[in-house]
Amino acid sequence: MTTTLGNAPLTAFFFEEPLSSLLESLSLYLHVPFCHTRCYYCDFNTYAGLLSLREPYVRALLTEIELAAEMAQTATGGPRRVRTVYFGGGTPSLLSADQIQRLLAACRRVFVLDSEAEISLEANPGTLSSPHLQALRAAGVNRLSLGAQSFDPHLLKLLGRTHSPEDVAQAVRAARTAGFTSLNLDLMFGLPEQTMAQWRETLLGALELAPDHLSLYSLIVEEGTPFFHWVQEGRLVPADEDLCAEMYEYADALLQEAGYVNYEISNWARPGHECRHNLTYWLNLPYLGLGAGAHSCFGGRRFSNVREPRQYIRLLASRQRPEAESELLSREMQMAETAILALRTARGLSLLAFRERFGLDFWQFAGKRLQHVWEAGLLEYERENGGWLRLSKRGRLLGNEVFLCLLPDEN
Repeated sequence: MTTTLGNAPLTAFFFEEPLSSLLESLSLYLHVPFCHTRCYYCDFNTYAGLLSLREPYVRALLTEIELAAEMAQTATGGPRRVRTVYFGGGTPSLLSADQIQRLLAACRRVFVLDSEAEISLEANPGTLSSPHLQALRAAGVNRLSLGAQSFDPHLLKLLGRTHSPEDVAQAVRAARTAGFTSLNLDLMFGLPEQTMAQWRETLLGALELAPDHLSLYSLIVEEGTPFFHWVQEGRLVPADEDLCAEMYEYADALLQEAGYVNYEISNWARPGHECRHNLTYWLNLPYLGLGAGAHSCFGGRRFSNVREPRQYIRLLASRQRPEAESELLSREMQMAETAILALRTARGLSLLAFRERFGLDFWQFAGKRLQHVWEAGLLEYERENGGWLRLSKRGRLLGNEVFLCLLPDEN
């Protein structure tokens, strides 16, 4: 890219437009909480056994889209521009293509949706058919994210996944045939019982399918999940931290050799296939989360919806906004979060953009809080184009130590 922000290249933003324009636009996240079964490691706001609520839930989402547009318009004085739409879950592919089309039509009706907006949909490989994929593509979805997780049958069973490795391959082939030219695979490492050999085979299996994007996540055993209880009971042994680090470094080397760029700590993409929606989060740009349990960050506030789908449907039936929690973000917290999220990206934090956004030099904000992690070699500084700060190779493995230093003292 050649577009610039002042003297700083916009490669950090992956968008060919000024920062001021990005801050005035929006991304939309639409949460679909339905699943056939709930995976053993999952702590997301998802539910099995509620598929009969799909149509009432879609009608509620249609109402919330209207209410969200009214709120955004009140804040700006006109219809808000939307750059990306992301259907997450849960399993959004359990909705029909007609339901997806109606939701996108509502977004276009009340927002100003970019003509080339990135419209992503998460899907489980075992829930897809060729006709469904073709209908989703015709409805306007142009990016597909498949929850492959592993190419090892034993590990898939351990995770509680209902698909097979062949289901992943079939889903990728069907998606390509349907016209999807931007496709992501989610993979997990650091699983109980997972060996380096199994991880290597999963990575090679993924590369054989030539996805445009790969998201690699280390398993975190969350409280309240079956995995958590099994670990407490001694039935499962968490992965060794050193092995997890070795798995990450191996994946990074292998994927970069295959032509993928590690543009964010957990994400690799072929050039031009970075996930623009997730970059909204990492660049701390405004977004609205719609649906049960969805989170938003907009207008200096972070807020979230009620989690239970039936309660969500009841509230929207009477056109009540389903907001459950809200937090005003102090200027210092906004600066901290902007720095922390940007440091997750490979390019890092543009000090020039930080100063333009907040009217304050980054070093005045950070003070001496980063001295310890700087001396530990977790950060790198580049003077060109107004200055950039990024995590070092070692810092990518110990990023939380850096991020904690940036949080306001009162938190």
